[in-house]
Amino acid sequence: MAALNLNTLVRQAHEQNDYDSLISLIPYAKLIGIECLRLGDDMVFRLPASKDNIGNPILPALHGGVIAGFMEHAAMLHLLMFMGIPHLPKIIDFSIDYLRAGHYRDTYAQCQVWRQGRRVANVAITAWQTNQTEPIATARAHFKVDEP
Repeated sequence: MAALNLNTLVRQAHEQNDYDSLISLIPYAKLIGIECLRLGDDMVFRLPASKDNIGNPILPALHGGVIAGFMEHAAMLHLLMFMGIPHLPKIIDFSIDYLRAGHYRDTYAQCQVWRQGRRVANVAITAWQTNQTEPIATARAHFKVDEP
């Protein structure tokens, strides 16, 4: 996708407070059902409860890979929306700490960019379910943000 088209999509998403057009650019984000909620200057990503995302049906609990994928894609979308990157960032590495079971309920994530250079951006991601002060996972991701 051309940089001009992507920048236009980001601008329109912000104006309309509707980020579905950006999410649809990333097939996995669309598959697991990621949604974006704009709260003032902050963005919260939501993964609605879905039986398709369950890894342990006995608890039931979300699959760890779904939680990691949700957090990675939330960071990618966050960079795209707020850092003025004219293309989709490419993941370099991703490290996750699972802190609690992700039960069968809505899951939320919030991202913080620790550093954005010309080539690489470092993002911290926190995921929670019922209380933001009790995260189910934290992660760190590094993305290549210069032109591919």
